[in-house]
Amino acid sequence: MLQICLVGDQVLRRKAKPVKSVKKSVQTLIDEMAQAMYRESGVGLAAPQVGVSKRIVVVDVGDGLVSLVNPELVHASGSQLGMEACLSIPDVVGEVERFATIQVTGLDRSGRRIWIDAEGLLARCLQHEIDHLDGILFTDRAIRILSDEEVAERNEVVLD
Repeated sequence: MLQICLVGDQVLRRKAKPVKSVKKSVQTLIDEMAQAMYRESGVGLAAPQVGVSKRIVVVDVGDGLVSLVNPELVHASGSQLGMEACLSIPDVVGEVERFATIQVTGLDRSGRRIWIDAEGLLARCLQHEIDHLDGILFTDRAIRILSDEEVAERNEVVLD
């Protein structure tokens, strides 16, 4: 069972290595990452968050599991301001500006190239997870960190 690495762990600050090919071991890691994400009630998880310095992410914002190997942001436009949190930084919520609309490409769990056009929460989540692959935490991008009272008052979706 994979454990979530917490802020301070050096793997979270390293640029993750590209995956050379999607083998059974990568597919198993994707499955285990998805299990860990669901177990922790998150909507996204990057491999460095479970101690693996590889360019792999999983997300599920309510439309089913999306897994990407070697994801790349290829187009972005607009901006959106929203609240984010992270499984690796418990009990911290911040306001982060992200692109509103993005296109991401990468490999699916079978090794086929796919493209995802995303907006709203899916766009925010994909950007958050791809940042993890580059050693960037949401707190690095946060305009401000919210107090517990502000989080309770706003009652908005928080990205884990």
